[in-house]
Amino acid sequence: MENTNQNNPLLCDFETGICEMPPSAGKDSSATVTKPDKSIKVIYYTDPICSSCWGIEPQLRKLKLEYGNGIEIEYRMGGLLPDWSYNSGGISKPSDVAHHWDEASAYYDMPIDGDVWLEDPMSSSYPPSIAFKAAQMQDKEMAVEFLRKIRELLFLQKKNIAKWEYISLAAQEAGLDVEQLKKNYEGKAEELFAQDLKLARELGVRGFPTMFFVDSSGNQERVYGSRPYGDYEHAISKLQPSATKYAYKRDWKTLFSKYPTLTSREFSELSGTKRQEADAYLQKLYDAGELDKLDTKNGVLWQNKKTGR
Repeated sequence: MENTNQNNPLLCDFETGICEMPPSAGKDSSATVTKPDKSIKVIYYTDPICSSCWGIEPQLRKLKLEYGNGIEIEYRMGGLLPDWSYNSGGISKPSDVAHHWDEASAYYDMPIDGDVWLEDPMSSSYPPSIAFKAAQMQDKEMAVEFLRKIRELLFLQKKNIAKWEYISLAAQEAGLDVEQLKKNYEGKAEELFAQDLKLARELGVRGFPTMFFVDSSGNQERVYGSRPYGDYEHAISKLQPSATKYAYKRDWKTLFSKYPTLTSREFSELSGTKRQEADAYLQKLYDAGELDKLDTKNGVLWQNKKTGR
């Protein structure tokens, strides 16, 4: 689907892999980012309802496995859908997004069911974004798991994740204290979200996903949009040529113990299994009672029986 001059952030450009925001005032040259605790920091601007961000989950998970000892990833929320007060890019109402999301699912080879925009559409991505900031206040790793859970609810189960009932469900499944999350959600989390939006403007973030790779000297490399895995590796090697990969175990038991839920494309990426062979292999594990699975209109989510939903 071609992009238009009037960018709509829900109408992602498949070729560039970008969910792009309408033009703004632009970059503030005074913006700075803090230096990393590890060799390289990755400032990752995303949004809970960004389909292109869901599309890079395979690359992102592999990046964590191979380079996690040398990089830290700092998740920031970008505010993709404030509300429906705009009309641009061929989208003026939620139902306009449904078909586009089904196309995105096929393009990224990641299960996305666009029918959520027909059945229970979201009015804004701000509530789950603020909830993520509240989750970060408790535990950064649990917050990432929370983001994964809430995206699975949205993209695969067609749940309106702007509603508290689904925010709290994802929080519970991620191991968060739901009562504390509620307090932070209604308290400081909104201020933290506003800080993310401010930094995004200062850094010139125009769409999602956007990743800034920063070394200890403040040098930066930016990877914009859904890109092949090699682009992320290249950004690391430019900043730190001596960076080495961690040789992680690629058997299914190890992968599902690290990531309790995997799509077929994720498993293919992480295990090195050919994509056309991944579904048959995972189906055999399911038939043998080793895995659970969630079938959706546009693909399968495979689950560790011990820890999956």
